Amino acid sequence: MSPPFVSETLIGPFTQALTLEQLPLMGPLCDQQLTIQKHVGILIKGGLIAEIGPWSDLAPRIDQKAVRPIGALLEEAGFSSSACTVTPGFVDAHTHLCWAGSRARDCADRLSGVSYEEIAARGGGICDTMRHTRSSCEEELFELNQTRLNQHLRRGVTTVEIKSGYGLSISEELKQLNVIRALSTSTPQRIIPTCLAAHVLPPEYKNSSSKDGCRQYLNDVLTHLLPQLRSANLATRVDAFIEPSAFPVEIARPYLIQAKALGFDLAIHADQFSTGGALLASELGARSADHLEASSPSDLAALAQAGVTAVALPGASLGLGIPFTPARTALDLGCSLAIASDWNPGSAPMGHLLLQASVLGAAEKLSAAEVWAGLTTRAAHALNLSHVGALLPGWSADLLVFPTDDYREILYHQGMMSPVAVWARGEQIALN
Repeated sequence: MSPPFVSETLIGPFTQALTLEQLPLMGPLCDQQLTIQKHVGILIKGGLIAEIGPWSDLAPRIDQKAVRPIGALLEEAGFSSSACTVTPGFVDAHTHLCWAGSRARDCADRLSGVSYEEIAARGGGICDTMRHTRSSCEEELFELNQTRLNQHLRRGVTTVEIKSGYGLSISEELKQLNVIRALSTSTPQRIIPTCLAAHVLPPEYKNSSSKDGCRQYLNDVLTHLLPQLRSANLATRVDAFIEPSAFPVEIARPYLIQAKALGFDLAIHADQFSTGGALLASELGARSADHLEASSPSDLAALAQAGVTAVALPGASLGLGIPFTPARTALDLGCSLAIASDWNPGSAPMGHLLLQASVLGAAEKLSAAEVWAGLTTRAAHALNLSHVGALLPGWSADLLVFPTDDYREILYHQGMMSPVAVWARGEQIALN
């Protein structure tokens, strides 16, 4: 990686700039709402976009030592043409990147017809990853997850939400969140940590009845873990997996209410296999409800009315062979829709966000504007981030350069057209 820019740098000229500016945060979008600027340059200062405008206006008044011609960069990357499109960096609003081990056996079982719930009941699933993650030290987890983050960065993901949830004890959840914090200081990517201690019930609590064990565990998390997260600033977000096989609505509700009272933003794994989670997210005013594969139109309407962002996770649908999130319905009912990778070792091991978003767009008949907003501005909104996800003065200089003179080619190639240059918070990333 090159050293961060401390003075101004002018990059361009770009054939097209897909700015993602002035898009509504909720409801359907059409491609006519997209702003496309042509033959522009982008001036970066201190990690932010200082100015975006016609190259012919910007280039003459900038010190030539600060000019980075995009044609030379493309030539270095092996492209004979200087035609290119610049977009905002992708925001992945839902990942489980911090894990150790493999769930290839689970995948083989699913292909043989064994359900997700059956695999979990016989010791596979999340608890299998928990065992591997618990047995790994912080240094091992750091190395594993730095590799995944670098892969995400090469594919254009400049902001990454990362959940805990494979520790499932006070000390092990703290270990995961400490690793996530260490990762945030080792990469130019923006890392957003989330506490998912309420992922599934740990084996240590299964001696009592399932509901009693859930209550006892969540009470321990509230009493012993969340105060430490606040005091050490390890996370400002709390998530919970709302399912009868994980944490039922009636048990998760008081936990989430108390977490919100402690000052945490809420994100909820909702309606992946059964309903109830989306309505709980609406009731509690969560930032987002994620998954929603089983949601009904009335569930989605409740999210829209409450202003809760719906986060579609097409990677989980591909991994599990289940229906996609009803994204078209969600948008038509007025929801804000984000698209995230759900990158995890079990149900969504691919982690290729652009590919997944392109496939979801085709399956759910989403406009290009809806897909792009779901990967940028609306995903940033789901994480409560401002000035992230668009190419505007004063916004974070997270830029992707694609080797095409037409932005429509990017989704058309369904993830196979990769960025040839990436800037994250003003820092150019070495992609080799």
